[in-house]
Amino acid sequence: MSRLQDKVALVTGAASNPGLGRAIALRFAQEDAKLIITDINEEGLKAAAEDIKALGVEVAFWHQDVTSEQDWLNTIERIETQFGRLDVLVNNAGIAVLRTVHDMTMAEYDRQMSVNMTSVFLGSKYGVGSMKKTGGGSIVNLSSVAGLVGIPGTGAYGASKAGVRMLSKTVALENARENIRCNSIHPGVIWTNIQQDAIRDNPEQYEIINESVPMGRMGQPEEVANCALFLACDESSYVTGTELTVDGGMVAQ
Repeated sequence: MSRLQDKVALVTGAASNPGLGRAIALRFAQEDAKLIITDINEEGLKAAAEDIKALGVEVAFWHQDVTSEQDWLNTIERIETQFGRLDVLVNNAGIAVLRTVHDMTMAEYDRQMSVNMTSVFLGSKYGVGSMKKTGGGSIVNLSSVAGLVGIPGTGAYGASKAGVRMLSKTVALENARENIRCNSIHPGVIWTNIQQDAIRDNPEQYEIINESVPMGRMGQPEEVANCALFLACDESSYVTGTELTVDGGMVAQ
């Protein structure tokens, strides 16, 4: 039996290619999940949905602003109407504005906290409400190693991701008796579209970044996706309120 067979899973921020949300959605599809993917990038979202359909599983996709409470209400209502339940929620959508605290504008700070932190609060709030109706589920929140250790230039980003870590623990404790699990994943340097764009402008950074990782290389989105799959499926039925680092050993230094 496939690891997510008959499970209904929502993955936010699934449009970027290569990106964590897209990789997670594809990995879930390989295990026969019924998928809902959302993003504000409708073109990328449609392409991701086509890749998922090619794997022979059911997929729905639509525009969602994860910072909007009304969009969350609409998304959960549509999922319950179309699929009847929500078993797995992956709060993946996020942005990275890397500035020193001194140089960051309030607009940049507010936007980053809204997309990275408020969205996870809203997703957890309404995801829990839906899961309670059907006997439980699993929430997987994407944080970062920047939410575990201080990194220059990541003040607001790191604060938002540290907030995701602590919110995940609270959601886990508040809902443990409801059979709702909640965990956070903390990726290190992963070869996503964000890294590709950064290195395109500064190609010499590629080897510098690789050398900063104990394993000597960046991670691949699929390596994060495999961890999300474990936390989403019943194999991790006794795992809640914890953080899983996927970083090639960075925070062990």
